[in-house]
Amino acid sequence: MNKIFKILFLASVMIGTIITMTSCSWLSMWIGLEINLLSFIPLMKSNNNMFPSESALKYFITQALASSVFLFSIIMSTTLKEYIYSDILNPPMNLITTSALLTKMGAAPFHFWFPEVMDGLNWGNCAILLTWQKIAPFIVLLSINLTNQIILISTVIITSAIISGVMSFNQISLRKIMAYSSINHIAWMLSSILISTSIWVVYFLTYSLITINLIMILKISRSFMVNQLVSSLNNDKTMKLFLMINMLSLGGLPPFLGFIPKWMTINGLIYSKLIILTLVLMLSTLIMLYVYTRMMFSSTTIKMSETFSSKSKIPTILSIMSLFSMTGLFISAFIFTLT
Repeated sequence: MNKIFKILFLASVMIGTIITMTSCSWLSMWIGLEINLLSFIPLMKSNNNMFPSESALKYFITQALASSVFLFSIIMSTTLKEYIYSDILNPPMNLITTSALLTKMGAAPFHFWFPEVMDGLNWGNCAILLTWQKIAPFIVLLSINLTNQIILISTVIITSAIISGVMSFNQISLRKIMAYSSINHIAWMLSSILISTSIWVVYFLTYSLITINLIMILKISRSFMVNQLVSSLNNDKTMKLFLMINMLSLGGLPPFLGFIPKWMTINGLIYSKLIILTLVLMLSTLIMLYVYTRMMFSSTTIKMSETFSSKSKIPTILSIMSLFSMTGLFISAFIFTLT
């Protein structure tokens, strides 16, 4: 694909999300979601992807179905209420709208399309799908009154936490592991929404930063399978160190940056007396930590002959972001102390 068209479609993807974020009506939110969807499809058709047509078709069918359900719930709700500008949807339609949004973001049990689509994309498109494409559905979800749907949200959180841990246990595809990791983090982000919007913002920004770091490392090393990490990172001690830091940070292990949003979410859940959700999320995180450790175990085995090479072709931004990921907990603790 021509670079000009690629930039154009990337801009359209961003514009669609911004329209959804700044909308004051449900219909304009739907329009933003559709612009985002139709702009991302051409990016998936890139020749650099493994299975461009298959992934694009699966993504389009799933997202179009979810968008149709979302539009149906809006029309039915506004017909029953006789006006279109509203902060609260009709209660019966509220459930349908939430289910459509959960399908769009890939939360379990609406996740079946997500790992399959991820497995056919290149790392650049994977980064967009794992981070930016999550923003619009979450923003719309924040506009819905979730207090009446605590049973549905709790079920989705528990299901996402369990399925992500179980399904990623014996995976060898790095893209599928990242997909199930995203499903696990969706469970945490849904939990943070039940507590506070500000906690969700902190969690999403932290998750996006660490995920982009990891994908940059995997893209540079050209690794798509777990066993490829051994050969692709051979004799590059710096990349191995960055991989280890970001893996442990993504798992939420202290003192890395990823521990902060998990700690804030756990505090909020315990304060809200949602003990079962807390236990399930913590257990699922332990399973995911094992998966991350298995990924980096062989690749991060450093030989005595290896050195930190100054000639290693590592982007400066990756070095800065990885350093922040390593020291983020201390920096945040210092900021909280000052405030």
